[in-house]
Amino acid sequence: MSSELIIAFLTLTFLEIVLGIDNIIFISIVTNKLPEEQQGRARRIGLLLAMGFRVVLLLGITWLIGFSEPLFSVANMEFSGRDLILLAGGLFLLAKSTTEIHHKIEGVETAAKTDAKKAGFGAILTQIVLLDLVFSFDSILTAVGLTQNIPVMIAAVVASILVMMAFATRISDFINKHPSLQILALSFLMLIGFMLAIEAFEQHVPKGYIYFAVFFSMAVEMLNMRYRRKSDSNA
Repeated sequence: MSSELIIAFLTLTFLEIVLGIDNIIFISIVTNKLPEEQQGRARRIGLLLAMGFRVVLLLGITWLIGFSEPLFSVANMEFSGRDLILLAGGLFLLAKSTTEIHHKIEGVETAAKTDAKKAGFGAILTQIVLLDLVFSFDSILTAVGLTQNIPVMIAAVVASILVMMAFATRISDFINKHPSLQILALSFLMLIGFMLAIEAFEQHVPKGYIYFAVFFSMAVEMLNMRYRRKSDSNA
């Protein structure tokens, strides 16, 4: 393998991991509503589905690019299949995140968990599948701009999903143990949902700004958590 292909593989793998963080956060939050013995299986299935969607999209790259062609226009603004998918996914993510934040703030999370258990494993998995599709669409369209080598892109997708699977449980457990981080993660998902929705209207927001803001907020929250633990131990 040439050095150019190796660099492309490593770059794409890193990009896919970064772009997959929002996917892991969403999967962690929705699977937390399941009985504990089912959570790990739901996370694994969710990430495997994400990998499957991305590989299929890469194999049908010509068809995927065709999704960027305008379907209709409204008020001199053209909309493609990609725009409609991003808009629907963004609105779903906004609605889901807002509902979850409301449950946590209003103290109705126990009832929400009971409802989720009644709905069952399939209902939670359906939510994961819907968001996997949107995240996969956005991720692959971003990756296409870096290289046209399909095997390299597929290898990067598989490698990134394996890395995410290795750390998904730890990330999920850590987020779910800290209520303040749960609110921060849900706020992040709201931001991602808003970003997806406005991209449907051709208002592109550089993802670097979004992820920098998120990582900075998480770093500040980690300092706050450490400060609270130190204050509690000295009390």
